[in-house]
Amino acid sequence: MLHYKLNTLYFSATDTTKKVISGIAEGLSEAMNLKESINSIDFTLPKIREKSVSFSKDDIVIVGVPVYAGRVPNVLLKYLNSIKGNGALAVAVGVYGNRNYDDALIELRDILELDGFRVIAGAGFIGQHSFSKTLAKNRPDKKDMDIARDFADKIYSKIDTGESGQVLLIKGQKPYRNYYMPRDEKGEPIDIRKVKPKTKDSCIDCKLCASVCPMGSVNLEDVTKVNGICIKCCACIKKCPVEAKYFDDIGYLKHKEELEIKFIHRKEPELFL
Repeated sequence: MLHYKLNTLYFSATDTTKKVISGIAEGLSEAMNLKESINSIDFTLPKIREKSVSFSKDDIVIVGVPVYAGRVPNVLLKYLNSIKGNGALAVAVGVYGNRNYDDALIELRDILELDGFRVIAGAGFIGQHSFSKTLAKNRPDKKDMDIARDFADKIYSKIDTGESGQVLLIKGQKPYRNYYMPRDEKGEPIDIRKVKPKTKDSCIDCKLCASVCPMGSVNLEDVTKVNGICIKCCACIKKCPVEAKYFDDIGYLKHKEELEIKFIHRKEPELFL
């Protein structure tokens, strides 16, 4: 096998995508018996997305994004479209909260191919839903991570046998479906795009919420204010040491409850090679 450098490239506000991508990368590194450390690019924070990255045909890049409303998050498109693959091999991974990944994977594959990557594998994994403490709770779990390691072995075999030349077939449809939109009991759309988190009086002003916001929207001087857009990643909520952040919007809470009830049945990872 040719000598490759292994890279991870991911957005992971609550660390679920990071865990999946790291598991695949570690498995692939072991399978390929690589001596060099894995080059990791975490583009969750806005500062990192200010600078584009470039790879070469000697690179393998495991790319991971969360699935938002069945698609690649639109706030990441500018950065993703700026990456230069230059013939590098890529693995496209979407992590979703147990509802569905819809067209996110085929969209990510297309983005990477337009960037100049050769996409040789793809996968839809499940992570605990950003809105919830119960939906896909504690996932990715051990079973998921075992599948991630097995996926890495399959990727290695595909590269080793030289089968990485053909276009990767991935589940999804084109043109892509519209972003998934929750609806109320009358069938009317529930638009939560402008909904922002509130702050309880128990806030200790540690500023952690401001430092973990992937949009840089939480005001550092007054963390009760959200100046920019909120993508509902819930990093500020799930990482707050005193649980001072919360949502109280009726539409948001209805959508959250609906997801927790309707999609309680465990989904399993899907692999494409």
